Order: sequence, then C-alpha cells, then structure tokens
Amino acid sequence: MANLQRRPKTDDVAAIKTCNSRLISRMVPGDWGVTVRARFALIALGLFALGGCGLFPASGPEGWDIVRQRSETLPYAVVKITPQANLVLAKLLPRLTKFAEESRPQDIRLGVGDIVSVTIFEANSGGLFIPAEAGVRPGNFVTIPNQAVDAQGNISVPYAGAIRAKGRTPVQIQNAIVEAIKNRAIEPQAVVSVVDQRTSLISVLSDGGARRIPAAATPERVLDVIARAGVTAGSGSDTWVVLERHHNRAVAPFGALIYEPPNNVYVHPEDILYLYREPQTFLAFGAFGSQQQIPFNAWRITLAEAVAKAGGLVDGAADPRAVFVYRGETRETALELGIDCAPFTEPLIPVIYNINLRDPAGYFLASNFEMRNKDMIYVSNAASVESTKAMAYFSTINSTVQAPISTAISAKTLQQLLSGSGASSTAIITSPTPVSP
Repeated sequence: MANLQRRPKTDDVAAIKTCNSRLISRMVPGDWGVTVRARFALIALGLFALGGCGLFPASGPEGWDIVRQRSETLPYAVVKITPQANLVLAKLLPRLTKFAEESRPQDIRLGVGDIVSVTIFEANSGGLFIPAEAGVRPGNFVTIPNQAVDAQGNISVPYAGAIRAKGRTPVQIQNAIVEAIKNRAIEPQAVVSVVDQRTSLISVLSDGGARRIPAAATPERVLDVIARAGVTAGSGSDTWVVLERHHNRAVAPFGALIYEPPNNVYVHPEDILYLYREPQTFLAFGAFGSQQQIPFNAWRITLAEAVAKAGGLVDGAADPRAVFVYRGETRETALELGIDCAPFTEPLIPVIYNINLRDPAGYFLASNFEMRNKDMIYVSNAASVESTKAMAYFSTINSTVQAPISTAISAKTLQQLLSGSGASSTAIITSPTPVSP
C-alpha cells in the first residue's frame, strides 16, 4: 500500500515555490492579464502536486493515510487479510462454544422451597410404620404428606428427624432416610420425588415473553429448552441467542445453533437464555457510489458478499488495493493476530483490516473473511481521482479569472462603438515572449 501515490515532500514544495518566483519575475511589465493567468497557472501546478493533501472534497481518508496510521485522535492497528488471519478469526468467532468443553449437567439437586413427597416401604407388617393388625392396605408402605424444603435446607421424616435435603439429589435423600430408620423399621426403603420444583430453574427471556421452566432430569440442549419454553424472537436470521452462566456470557446468531451443532450446548440449572431480535447490518462508505446501511438478511455473510450487496466498487473512482474493514476486536483476538496491545487501554482494540482486490487471489480471501454485525467497509479513491478533482478546481479558478477580463474587454469595445470611432478594439491576451536569463 505504500506505493498507492507518492505524497509531496517538503523539498518538492520548496522547488515549486522557487519555480513560481522565477517565472513571475520574467513577466512582461504591465501585462496584468498575463501576470494573473500565469500566477494561477503556477498555483495550479503547485496544487496538482499537493493533490492528496486534503485540499479537495473527499468521502473519507486516503488509503496511504490509513496504512500509515495517521490519526490525530485514536490509535488503531492495521492488519492485512491473509489466509493466516482468516484462520485466527474463524477460530475466535463469537459463538456459544465457549461452554462446549463443560460436561453434561449434574443431576437435579433440591433447594429451599422445593416441594417433595416421601414414601417409605417396609418388608413386613408389624414394623415401624405398618402395624401387624393393619387390615386391608394398598401395600406395605406409607406416604408422608408433601412438604417443602425449609429455610435450613431440611425436610422432616417421622422417627428419622430432620433430613438434609438442600444440595442433595433425591437418591441421596432416600439413602439418608433409610440410614436413619434402618435399626427401627423392617428392611426399610424410601422413595423421594419432587412434586413442585421451585429451584434449579432455567430462565428463557425474549421480546415476546419470558418463562422460568424447571430443569429436566434428562440433560437438554439450548434448542430443546427454547422449544419447551415456547418463546420466539422474530425470524431466524435476525435472532441472537445469549447464554449466561455463573456471570459468564456468550452470544451467537440463532443460525449458529442450527448450522453449527457444536454451538447447541447443554443447558444447566440456573442458566439464563435471552433471545432478542436485532437485524445484522454493515455500513458501506467510500467508493461504493452511495453510503448506506445494508442488512445481512442471513445469519452470516462474507466480505465478498458484502461488497456485492453494496453494489461493488465504482470503476471510475475506487482503488481496489484500498478496501478496508473497521472493527473492534477483543484483546485475545488482537494478540492472536500479532498486534501489540500495549498502546491500547480499552477492552476492545480498534482494528482496520486491509485487502487488495486488485490481486486476483484477493477474492478468495474475501470469500473466507466473515463479516460481523456493525462492521464498516470503506473503499478509498484512486490517486487519479484526486488529480481529476484538482484539474476541475483549477478550471473553475481560470474561468473565474477570465470572466471579468472578458467583461472588461467587451465593455471597452462597446464604448468605442458608441463613441462613433467606427473601429473596435480587441485586446488579445497572449503569453509573454520568453526572456533570456
């Protein structure tokens, strides 16, 4: 990118000024029109050499300014899009897979407020719970009335006392009850079931509603929980899924759960799922013909598709070597890309990616570079565009200077005709005869 256009050096500007002075000193004295035109011609030459110095209107920064990181307000990093950079970005895309390494959720454990039912069986009548003269009974068991786990985390079982329930699975509670009464009952067995699960819940929130559903005994994945909760949030391509667990959060497009199964991770008790609708868009600036915000209309698109959606590069203005993507990257991603993060204090590192679409292989790289929501694409003008602007500017100046001269000549001619001299005087402005030094 360093050879996009050579910027004028200080020595060049000094040489132009010296040339201007010498030529002006050789003007024919008194030829005001020639002097003015020559001055503006020399100014035009100087401005032409300085065409990239910000003297003319533009839609954004020049490509060489971006690459040389000429910013007065905010430091940023420039990264060329290469196969290695694409591999790093593909590996670190925002996905729910940050939870994928965790094992399946553990068995449901009871908490304060859960309603449980306890049934105790004995091998024979005449034991602790079943008298010998029990008469007709449905079976050799007794069911204790439903009860909630109290504030201390216990439940009460006759002849067993307070049994710890908080943080235990139903099987662990059953074993604790049997251990407490085995010396008094006849070969006791216990069955503990959850009647109303008020803890170990999963919260599912969306723009269309919210539900808290109990975690199932069988482990479920994100799509299973969303289906059981019955919540929706717009069309699939516009829907995002946020999974929060123990104050850690991951976000991904809804399509990532469907098209990339590893993202459909297991959901644990007390997890929070949030579905929201936010159309994914990117901004197109520079030599695209028009500046606009463009929706993805898909769960993901590549840089090549984004350029096509923006209408492609303007053939008469764009520099294909100066295609840039503006994005904020996490510090982890920036380090993987080889960026020195020492100058940056914020958690997101401003990064500008550069791709050369004049290189035939650049389109392969663009087809593998995945766009993200709110990315900005900027295409700089070619160097010839700035020269064209300079020439148009000079032409305007020349016309502005010639107009009053032509008006004055016409007025003089008209005055002579009206005075009856019978001859017209036409002033012709010519270039001065060169004077030998």
